[in-house]
Amino acid sequence: MPTPPTASVPVFKLYGETRHWPTPDLLHCESIPERSRLHDWHIRPHRHADLVHVLHVASGCVALELEGTPHRLEGPLAIVVPAMAIHGFRFSEDIEGHIVTLAQPLAEHLAHSLAEQGKALARADFHMLDRPDAARRIATLVGQIDEEYRQPAPGRTSLLEALIQALVVELSRLDTSRDERTPRSGRQQRHKGYEHLASLQALIEAQYRQQPSVESLAGQLGMTSAHLNTLCRRLADRSALQLLHERLLLEAKRQLTYTNMTIGQVADALGFSEPAYFTRFFKRNTGLSPRDFRLRQLATEAPERHAPGQAS
Repeated sequence: MPTPPTASVPVFKLYGETRHWPTPDLLHCESIPERSRLHDWHIRPHRHADLVHVLHVASGCVALELEGTPHRLEGPLAIVVPAMAIHGFRFSEDIEGHIVTLAQPLAEHLAHSLAEQGKALARADFHMLDRPDAARRIATLVGQIDEEYRQPAPGRTSLLEALIQALVVELSRLDTSRDERTPRSGRQQRHKGYEHLASLQALIEAQYRQQPSVESLAGQLGMTSAHLNTLCRRLADRSALQLLHERLLLEAKRQLTYTNMTIGQVADALGFSEPAYFTRFFKRNTGLSPRDFRLRQLATEAPERHAPGQAS
């Protein structure tokens, strides 16, 4: 059954959830059963304003709804769900595989660094892995991403980026090797509003450290701030200011987790005139002060780093 009109499709923060992005990383990886079991194997149609999914179904079946078109598929296969694409899943209970989720900054970085091959992340599509060599390479890459994501070690961020780059290249090869070039998803013509939202996200990515005003962002897009906020609330379920603040918050978490910068240095790097303003902003959005957040991250990672069989 086709999805309802876009305006009535819920916008989720992560795979079927409405909570904030749960990690300072720009990438999230988990097994498909981990999350779908909690939802009785059924993830209802929804969309994400600023996340990209890559699903690897190693075995099992999935009823996929992608941009209004239903498909019944069996693994092994790969599914790409770009930002704003409407998607839903009903998995068989014997499903095996992983879902890799990229925050928009990482997706945009890959799109720029990989040029033509990076476009594989911008198309809502699925790929049957019926060639054993391609199926093996993709399964290996996804397995390595999952292992590295779960086991913090020196160079983790660099290795994860290298692995996800390799995965995108493999997906692009699947795209170019397909015999029939007809898109397999339903809604291919995007509303103008989607283009404006993508342009806003690009502006935020380029300017968030300067904390531009909503009026400034709207002016650069050639519209009023009221029009921009209406568009953001309709398509992303957040205001333009909330989108900017979410990007600031993500970068603050990354700096507090992965650098030795002082709270004042992080505040200054993110455009706050005073560390006290940054502390209030951070606590209002996370419930923790920057210092407490950093201590919690250190306490969380310490047992993982010293667990048996893990890199130290």
